[in-house]
This record gives sequence, C-alpha cells and structure tokens, in this order.
Amino acid sequence: MESIWTDYLIQNHETKKVFNLFTQLGEEVINDHIAFRTFNDPRVCIDVLAKPFVAAGYVSKGEYHFEAKRLYAKHYELEGDAHAPRIFISELKLEEMSSFLRETVMDILNQASEEDLGHHLLVNKGRIWAKPSFKVYEKLRMESEYASWLYVYGFRANHFTVSINALKNYPSIEAVNQLLKDKGFLLNSSGGEIKGSPEELLEQSSTLAGNLAIEFEEAVYDIPSCFYEFARRYKDNNGQLYGGFIAKSADKIFESTDFYQK
Repeated sequence: MESIWTDYLIQNHETKKVFNLFTQLGEEVINDHIAFRTFNDPRVCIDVLAKPFVAAGYVSKGEYHFEAKRLYAKHYELEGDAHAPRIFISELKLEEMSSFLRETVMDILNQASEEDLGHHLLVNKGRIWAKPSFKVYEKLRMESEYASWLYVYGFRANHFTVSINALKNYPSIEAVNQLLKDKGFLLNSSGGEIKGSPEELLEQSSTLAGNLAIEFEEAVYDIPSCFYEFARRYKDNNGQLYGGFIAKSADKIFESTDFYQK
C-alpha cells in the first residue's frame, strides 16, 4: 500500500496538497477505497491485478457494469478489517471497441516483457511498454478517455478516496467540497459535484485530475493524471455501513481524468 501511495503522489502533486490540508486541520485521513484500471486481456485483466490483494486476504464483494463506457468492475474488501481500504478494479471490454483500439492495446501489451506481465505487483508497475505517441493518445481519447489514460500511465492507482465518515470536523460531503473549492481545487462537476445520495447509501465527489507533463514521442504535453475522491457512506436498514458502489455514480467519477485545459 505504501508503494502504491508513493507512486500515486508522484502522478498528481495536488493530491499531496489536499492530504496535507486535512492533516493540518487536525484530521486523520482514512482511505475508503483505491481504484485501478486495466484491459480485459487475460494477461492483465481484473483477476490478474487483484492477485496481491487476494493473497493478502481480500475477497470479491461486488461487480458493476458500465454500458456506455464499455467497462466492467469488481470491488474487494479485507474481511475482518473495517479500516482497510476497499479495492476497486475496472477493465475495458476490448471486444466492444474499434479495431484501432484493440490493435493498439494488443501492440502495447505485446511490447511488455513476460517478467513485467507476470510480476506479483503488476497492479503498480506503471507503463510497461514504450513511450506513448501523442497522436495515438488523441485518437484513443476520441473513442475512450479511459483507454487513452491507460495507454499513457499503465498500471497504477487511478485514485485514492478520503473517507468522509472518518473526518471529525467535516462530516458532510457538502462541507468537504466547499473546503476544497475555497482552497482553489477544481471539482468534477459531471452529473453534479455530488454523485449519489443518502437514499442510495453513498455520496461521492472528486477533484479533477491534475495535469502532468508527459514526454511523448512527439514532444512534452500536459495531460490529466490521477485524482482524489471523497466518499460518505450511510447505514442500511440493518444498521450496517454500506460497503458497495453505485454504478451510475462511479460512471461520472471515471470522467475525473477526462482531458481538459485550465
């Protein structure tokens, strides 16, 4: 977890600023969940990326479908440890994509060494293929922002998530969002700044991914990297804190890495 967190901070400098903001305000930042992205190629699919977590005792608890974005996802929990972050892994359904996208993914995965593909921490190996082309990135982005992000960044945490339930002085998602906006952070407003509702037992919001200078084949370009999410969970009719995810909300959270210019 430490190595995943360290790499994540390198990909988005604003995340550390948000983390520091909460700690300076006397809050203990607890991670609600950590999210990863991949393709449904059998060499790198969800089950492959999940191996180190399963080996550590994590158990699959839910699955989700995102028809418009052509994604499938599963989430895992560490049974017996309520403070352990959930793990959320999604994958792009290649069979539903264009021949260009499928061929591009096949090409980059074929570039990867067997050692990298078989690494026990593939989930945090980053980009294991050659330097990306901005032209290819742009073409992928027109079809799938998700695919273009993976093409550039590879296998690493896409986002960590602050548990609002664990905060002492900011118990509502509205209060968290206002704090962030007051400090100049940009929020993902797709579908509204707050995704979900108390009735659905989960409310979520997120920053927009910070721009990072990436060296492409053609030149260096600033593109969105990783982002920070915030989650407020509610108890169900049995008095248990809801542990799953709402697909229609997560669908909008994915858009936190969509290309934008400040």
